[in-house]
Amino acid sequence: MLQLTMVLFALQHFRSPTVAGAVVFLSVMPGLALSPIAGALLDRHGRARLIVVDFCIAATSIALIATLSLLDVLSVPALLAIVTLTSLTNPLSAAGMRSLFPLVVPSRLWPRANAIDANGYLVASVFGPAAAGAIYAFVGPEAALYAIAGTFVAAAVATTGVHDPTERRENGSLLREAWAGLRYVIANRTLRGLAFGVSAAGLASGIYLIALPVVLLDHVGIGPDGVGRLYALYGVGGFFAGLLFGRVSTLDRERRLLAIAYATDGAIVLIVLFVPHLFAIAAAMLLLGAVSGPTNVVMFTLRQRRTHPEWFGRAFAISMSLNYAGNPIGSVVAGTIIPFSVELALAAAAAFYLLAGTLCFIGIPAVDEAGHSRDRAGVA
Repeated sequence: MLQLTMVLFALQHFRSPTVAGAVVFLSVMPGLALSPIAGALLDRHGRARLIVVDFCIAATSIALIATLSLLDVLSVPALLAIVTLTSLTNPLSAAGMRSLFPLVVPSRLWPRANAIDANGYLVASVFGPAAAGAIYAFVGPEAALYAIAGTFVAAAVATTGVHDPTERRENGSLLREAWAGLRYVIANRTLRGLAFGVSAAGLASGIYLIALPVVLLDHVGIGPDGVGRLYALYGVGGFFAGLLFGRVSTLDRERRLLAIAYATDGAIVLIVLFVPHLFAIAAAMLLLGAVSGPTNVVMFTLRQRRTHPEWFGRAFAISMSLNYAGNPIGSVVAGTIIPFSVELALAAAAAFYLLAGTLCFIGIPAVDEAGHSRDRAGVA
């Protein structure tokens, strides 16, 4: 709900793809920069309560944006400042949730648990954009923002009391532990390979995130509610594919599967570039979702399998931030390119997806750091 609403809000309220790109960038990047500290906090103080803290901060900030807009005093600097401050705690919930799953689920069930985890996001991808687009179109952007703030409050309530088996500890310097986590991720060949490959895919998705609404609003001629329904198709495609894929063993095949998935994403984006019509875009969104479900399951499971449990909080916070770093950068790139050519932006997105597939295959080792997993072709 949030990402789509903020993009539509910036595009229509300020009439600027550049502002939309800056909003996406600043809503993510400052938090990514502080992810080593967030990871150290998660490993030291547990996950559940810090997740609740982030949800409460998000709810307050989004409601503030809506209120300032209703009062007609929301300026671009104020909007950018609020989303920047909000982003600082984002890794607490993102990495907190993701690192909590492998602590409460046996390792033999990680692929299935990851499929359910990923599909929870994809279910939200079905109903979230559709709901956000409908509320935005028929009630107004401020109502959509208040609805999102209320959803974060509900999430905070739901998370309160979640069982957290993390052993709390407060030994040593927080900055020293954060630095140790960063060194661990850099030294881990799998996490390093994922950082390069998945961040390149993030560049592609960040460009596509800004370019697609521009195509739909300005070229296809549909409104925000229609944009929301098309984004919901992404979740529909991913839900069923991800659920089925959770029962498929990915051991020894991860890097090939990621390479194939991102190359396929690039080909699908080319459909939107060369056939910018409603039904073709709808089919492309379904296909992108169908590819994303298995991709997430493979990525989550690979990261869990090749990270020592003692480093889950720090390694996951840093790894996820590095993986996602391309997305906000891609949004800024899109905001710069789109005023000149939306077609060039879509072509760039397709190219970055192809690059991501190549980097995943080259950069992710076939043998993990403990030497347990070997590629079937025998290539280390």
